[in-house]
Amino acid sequence: MLRNTSTGYGRIAIAFHWTMALLIAGMLAFGLYMTSLPPTDPETFQLYQLHKSVGFVVLALAVLRLGWRLVNPSPKLPAGMHPLEKTAAHLGHIGLYALIFAMPITGWLMVSASPWGIPTVLFNVLPVPHLPVPEALGTKEQAESFFKFLHEYGAFLLIALIVVHVAAALKHHFIARDDTLKRMVSTGPAKAKS
Repeated sequence: MLRNTSTGYGRIAIAFHWTMALLIAGMLAFGLYMTSLPPTDPETFQLYQLHKSVGFVVLALAVLRLGWRLVNPSPKLPAGMHPLEKTAAHLGHIGLYALIFAMPITGWLMVSASPWGIPTVLFNVLPVPHLPVPEALGTKEQAESFFKFLHEYGAFLLIALIVVHVAAALKHHFIARDDTLKRMVSTGPAKAKS
């Protein structure tokens, strides 16, 4: 069962969800650890390069996942959900998608704006060009500071949304006792087409 149905997710959507969930959780933890290190530590440079490399993997997966979602719509929300809950679920998913794209892009812009001009080389193999930084943001230092602010606080907002997302999934599973969580771990609900 590769494709979604009106009652559940297919294997591809499930694989995207859990692969990205693990990568993003790892990147958030890695980012918090990395920023606690002294910038002059020789190991820090390699950690930042690895963080940037995995960030580009997340960005590529986000593009593929969004493409898959556009041609393969999500299952319907449970019928018994209150309209406000449905609205919150839709807004939460929009927020998660927005931040999944915003985090690697703001990181890329931050590196591009840096006066240090340190190159990004994905997994020490593939060089990635810097993005043009709008002059309206002022000096390179000001632009770097602006994108650093967006990247850092975006990470905290993403952590908050993930916590709410997990709490909602657990609420559906243990309190509402519906298939919301089950359909993200199994294609069984997708096979029970309505």
